[in-house]
Amino acid sequence: MNSESSKILQPAKLITGLQGSPLNLAILQEQVVECRRCPRLIDHCRQVAERKRRAFADWEYWGRPVPSFGDPKARVLIIGLAPGAHGSNRTGRMFTGDGSGEFLYAVLHQTGFASQPTAVSREDGLGLTDLYITAAVRCAPPGNKPSAEEFANCRPYLERELELLANVRIVVSLGKLAHDAYLGILHSRGAIRVLSDYPFGHNRRHQLPDGLPLLISSYHPSRQNTQTGRLTAAMFRRVFQAVRRALA
Repeated sequence: MNSESSKILQPAKLITGLQGSPLNLAILQEQVVECRRCPRLIDHCRQVAERKRRAFADWEYWGRPVPSFGDPKARVLIIGLAPGAHGSNRTGRMFTGDGSGEFLYAVLHQTGFASQPTAVSREDGLGLTDLYITAAVRCAPPGNKPSAEEFANCRPYLERELELLANVRIVVSLGKLAHDAYLGILHSRGAIRVLSDYPFGHNRRHQLPDGLPLLISSYHPSRQNTQTGRLTAAMFRRVFQAVRRALA
């Protein structure tokens, strides 16, 4: 039996509401785990956790909103779409336990951002240096398709992370939906005028106004992209090599 499966996964204590202005990232992530704003997503996460996949029958699935994680002093922020049903929704950590994570962490390790090339559980020893990973939506959505309302419900968590991650110089958006979610926040704050000025594209760089972080967009490392060759390991590695050069 997997070491994760022997643990009883207790939900974190709710410290304060979003209006209470969390003092740090740890408190904010406790709020994420406790969030119940989207009944459809909460139900889906629980149902997946109960039914499981045969290959993970001995796991105690996380089955609730997945917190972000990484280096609080990070200069690089990765924004993904949402947890995978049998990946993050199982393990409780972003991009951990599925094909997307296998692809991502191998490249992050090669480019010096991750301490190891694999991510299988929250207790596998993986650490991130100078990098933080978050998502536009924190619950696994049916069909990997959050609704507009679900994006809006989760948006305050990403907004607050952007405030708390004061050292971020580069934002990497994985997929168009994550890209648009980030730009939507900037637009609502009046930081950018027209979203279409910053179109999504693989390894596309956008210099944003007024000292905002450099935005680099990338195809998402989903199996749909990696198994069809739309995104290769070399293509993905070049994204983070560009990030390294921009930090220098």
